[in-house]
Amino acid sequence: MRKGIAISAAAAATLAVTATSAAPAVASEPLLTRGPDGVTIEIATVNGSGCPLGTAAIAVSEDKEAFTVTYSSYMAQAGGSAPPTDFRKNCQINMKVHVPQGFTYAIASTDHRGFAYLQPGASAVQLASYYFQGSKQTAEVPHHLPVGPYNKSWQFTDDVPVEQLVWKACGEERNFNINTQLRVDKGSSDASKVSFATMDSTDGSIKTTYHFAWKRCP
Repeated sequence: MRKGIAISAAAAATLAVTATSAAPAVASEPLLTRGPDGVTIEIATVNGSGCPLGTAAIAVSEDKEAFTVTYSSYMAQAGGSAPPTDFRKNCQINMKVHVPQGFTYAIASTDHRGFAYLQPGASAVQLASYYFQGSKQTAEVPHHLPVGPYNKSWQFTDDVPVEQLVWKACGEERNFNINTQLRVDKGSSDASKVSFATMDSTDGSIKTTYHFAWKRCP
């Protein structure tokens, strides 16, 4: 599994401020070196123009240290014959993370990967936010691709410092939500030529990876 991109310091601070109580008793527990056995994830709902039904899949890594979301139809485009509404695509995934009793988790880092083809003068941005059900949504973390010409894969990482991790409250079942966006702006590029950005690869293997941090509940 490739490991990639991380949350900025400012965004991490926002995560810490906007989340519900991070369970002080848990905060004093040391981080575990690896996750417990028995972790499973199931998708509750998937909504958005970037992830039509059946085009997003989730898998937990064998070491329980991460899970991946794979998209097969997530592309924003502008210019040329692209429909006017295609400049922005989004996806919200609500998932149930089943964790063995006595453990809690936080999302320590997130890797985003994709591909972009931007005409000279065109630009693109990828945005993401995350939150537990019942807590306020975090501020979107923007990642700007270089202004075109651009024709290659891209990757970004959101990292959260250990002291700012937001933990799921022990003993509570709260779904985890992922919101992502892709936007393409044709800018000063030739309006007759298309520019696009994807959160998948040409072979469909590009994945967004979310890295867990684990603790024992008191």
